[in-house]
Amino acid sequence: MQALQSKVKAGAAMRRSAAPMRPSARSHVVVRAVATVPSTKRASAVMTPEVAKMLYEDMVLGRDFEDMCAQMYYRGKMFGFVHLYCGQEAVSTGIIRAMRDEDHVCSTYRDHVHALSKGVPAREIMSELFGKKTGCCRGQGGSMHMFSAKHNVLGGYAFIGEGIPIGLGAAFQSKYEVDILGEDHDYDVTASFFGDGTCNVGQFYECLNMASLYKLPHIFVVENNKWAIGMNHPRATADSLGDSDPHIYKKGPAFGMPGVHVDGMDVVKVREVALEAIARARRGEGPTLIECETYRFRGHSLADPDELRTKEEKDHYLARDPIPAFRKYMLEHKLANEADIKAIQEKVTAIVDDCVAYAEESPRPDMSQLLENVFPDPRGFGIAPDGRYRFEHEGFSSGNVQVS
Repeated sequence: MQALQSKVKAGAAMRRSAAPMRPSARSHVVVRAVATVPSTKRASAVMTPEVAKMLYEDMVLGRDFEDMCAQMYYRGKMFGFVHLYCGQEAVSTGIIRAMRDEDHVCSTYRDHVHALSKGVPAREIMSELFGKKTGCCRGQGGSMHMFSAKHNVLGGYAFIGEGIPIGLGAAFQSKYEVDILGEDHDYDVTASFFGDGTCNVGQFYECLNMASLYKLPHIFVVENNKWAIGMNHPRATADSLGDSDPHIYKKGPAFGMPGVHVDGMDVVKVREVALEAIARARRGEGPTLIECETYRFRGHSLADPDELRTKEEKDHYLARDPIPAFRKYMLEHKLANEADIKAIQEKVTAIVDDCVAYAEESPRPDMSQLLENVFPDPRGFGIAPDGRYRFEHEGFSSGNVQVS
């Protein structure tokens, strides 16, 4: 214990002497609403052809993957609730593709595309949706619980708000490693995604407070698609002070962090805001609350007949589809040509077809998986010093204990 305390103290001292001074916890915070691309010249300067094509491919993959999920669901290949992300791709791509591999992402029950953007192979996600052993959770997580330790995807969560404290824990770990243990690297950043309905539950506010108090490298990403299942956002959330509408991003300054509003149907704008928030967190300047105004093109889940939203509202957002909008942007700014776009589409089609075939051919989990990761020892006799279950040792008698 004394050795550990000495290491912690030494690490903290080294970090204080080597690192630049952190900004004051009470530094001035500005609320910024981003509604337009700053300028064509500036946007082109930061958007190279390579980056543009990477973003476009990621969005197309997300859309085509989800469309295929709908087909497979209605063919009886998937079970339970399946929540699709169609229409919101600019948010996932704009935020996650601006992050590093070592950064973390915490998702919601609408998590397939977040996992794709973070690098989890389409094969593993589709297999998980099929309930197969080759899935990223070996078939035991399903649609709402995508997780990948290798890719730093901290999971999808069926209940709203559940994932934010988990994401905050990852950000706290990063802060602790650098500031207390003195590890020689900058902060790893965590982005926690959630919807507008989550912004009325307690975990959201508790985490805003803790993130700001400890200046954690955390980004709160609100995917405001206007509907919390069947509840329209303005019917459930009070207007922000001085406004005729509820603005979630304005809750940020109340907790000492920037609040940013961005057009979540425009990947260029989302990426610009994300890069700034990530850089700010990596420098040790604390969290940012980003409200992305977006829209889902399908019902809440594939079991939802989607009868509450008007045709006029749906058509308004369909006309702002982020994928054709970005395709047009790339062509106009000579970031890609029609041949590039066709090649990307063909590549994505092959990936999606392959992942379905892979999931179909993959084996189902063995019954032996049922008790794994549920109890520390499936028979209750404990683990021996060599790491094996005691009942597995030669000569061990289990008496009359039976495993059902």
